[in-house]
Amino acid sequence: MIWLQFIVLLVMILVGSRLKGIGLGLMGVLGMFIYVQVFRLRPTEPPQDVMLIILAIVTTAATLQAAGGLDYLVSIAENVIRKNPKRITFVAPLTTYVLCLFAGTAHIVYSLLPIIAEVSAKKRIRPERPLSASVVASHLALTGSPMSAATAAMAAILAYPGASIDIMKVCIPSCVLGVIASCIAVYKMGKELDQDPDFLERMKDPEFAKSLEVESGTIKKEFKSGAKISVAIFGAAILMILLGGAFPNLVPDMAPGVANFSVNADGSLKMVTIIEVVTLSAAALIMLITKTSPAEITKASLFTSMASAVVSVFGVVWMSSTFMANNEEVIKQMLGAITASYPWLFAVAIFIMGMLMFSQSATTKTMMPLGITLGLANPSLIAMFPAVNSDFFLPGYPTLLAAINFDRTGSTKIGKYVLNHSFMIPGMVGIAVAILTGFLFITLFGIK
Repeated sequence: MIWLQFIVLLVMILVGSRLKGIGLGLMGVLGMFIYVQVFRLRPTEPPQDVMLIILAIVTTAATLQAAGGLDYLVSIAENVIRKNPKRITFVAPLTTYVLCLFAGTAHIVYSLLPIIAEVSAKKRIRPERPLSASVVASHLALTGSPMSAATAAMAAILAYPGASIDIMKVCIPSCVLGVIASCIAVYKMGKELDQDPDFLERMKDPEFAKSLEVESGTIKKEFKSGAKISVAIFGAAILMILLGGAFPNLVPDMAPGVANFSVNADGSLKMVTIIEVVTLSAAALIMLITKTSPAEITKASLFTSMASAVVSVFGVVWMSSTFMANNEEVIKQMLGAITASYPWLFAVAIFIMGMLMFSQSATTKTMMPLGITLGLANPSLIAMFPAVNSDFFLPGYPTLLAAINFDRTGSTKIGKYVLNHSFMIPGMVGIAVAILTGFLFITLFGIK
């Protein structure tokens, strides 16, 4: 019976991932309907913690965007990239990583992709190289960012004091090394631009050739009056979350009592609560101080993308957790011995689930509790955390498609056999290096 249930799980995820958007979440709920009506499985609780974390963090990021702070951050990154055109294959991905790490979302990369494509093409550097590595960097930044839903979900699952700090101590340096490794992997990828047949064919078009000679991006941009203030408030919120995770004694304690969604039995506030209160308070301050209207926030592109993320996590994680909870003993018997002897195989399982789910937070919420059930130690799960970034494997994720569309030279593409696309090499190398060095860092930092 478990195999029939597993087939339902896979079919719903595969169909949902092809539908994209809220399709993944809706197919997950359809899977729940089948589980309850056909297999009579007992539903687990919906992933309300992750859903509320996404709501809080994305609302704050959308407020930053509406106040002009996001444009200001992008302009800084743009200046860094334009000032180092010859080293763009390394500078662009690392700049993208830092920006996405700070903001907690990979969607900022959409603003940088056309700049990266333009600068590299004008310097006759194959755009495929910095574009592919930058997309991978934008994903790796989420596993370790104090403002990402995936990191917040991981800290909530581990649920021990200082978990968020341990995640950042390990995953930030390991993912940085992963980004550098992906840059090295693509440094000579493909033909040089002036030897590429597709590019040479396009250069026969006078207008196309002229467009690559015209300097652009030199006009000084004007930002909203509250842009810098919004960035400062956003940065202060990140600092408060870091301090709350590193020094629990700074967080007010409540009276001991019955544990609930927000408070532990000993009266200490859960990390989920800290993140939600701090981020949404920061959003309120940005709105009030910069005089940003609520209507502007709800119209921001990040805010409108939140509904899709929440529905996706709601459906697919609820379905997955129901399947695993009702088959826990069988799964432990099947995988327990294997993961005990070869714990690294669990990273492969995370990777496979991540490439099907197209969501770091959903994959984290689905797979990490299973890892704990199988007896894997917290440090090992932290080291494996970057494996949730496998959404590049099937070339349907929006950041990949955007990079392909912004590259006017045609060098960034999906291959004839689908999986031989521009992002495969930097993605595989980046994640592999991040996981391997993650295990090194948990030993180096003595995380237990």
